[in-house]
Amino acid sequence: MAETSNRGESMSNLIVMSFKDTGSAGQFLGELGQLQSQKLIKLDDAATVVRTQDGKVKVKQARSLVGEGALGGAFWGMLIGLLFLVPFFGLAVGAATGALAGKFSDYGIDDEFIKDLSEQLQPGTSAIFVLVHDAQPDRVIDQLKKFNGEIIHTSLSNEQESQLKEAFSAA
Repeated sequence: MAETSNRGESMSNLIVMSFKDTGSAGQFLGELGQLQSQKLIKLDDAATVVRTQDGKVKVKQARSLVGEGALGGAFWGMLIGLLFLVPFFGLAVGAATGALAGKFSDYGIDDEFIKDLSEQLQPGTSAIFVLVHDAQPDRVIDQLKKFNGEIIHTSLSNEQESQLKEAFSAA
């Protein structure tokens, strides 16, 4: 989870987790809301993705937790659209990819990540995308292990990502 830097500035980190069912991402988000109200985590933005059994994709931005969020609905819509090759706002996927490549790379999102996630999110699964500004990792991870999510991407340092994956895989 993200931690504040020593210089008084802090940076948000993108964390993406997948779940083997369609309900866990929403439940995970609800738990994050409770942790945020307890001041154990600070979210800048979040969105859940559910891929139903018929292959349809549903995206829900967590406006109740983060207001408009740091990234906004257009960012999430375009990212999810790219994951499933669905054009949004009348834009062709190729044009959208070029236009957003710089914005995605700001959060550590590259073409390989998009390819991997689109392969992992099969019908009957869900995922959560969370932009974490600050957290108390030990207390937050203990509360979230019960969801059995798989961390599939972070923009954390390699060491932080390894610690996070290890904590969740121990569940």
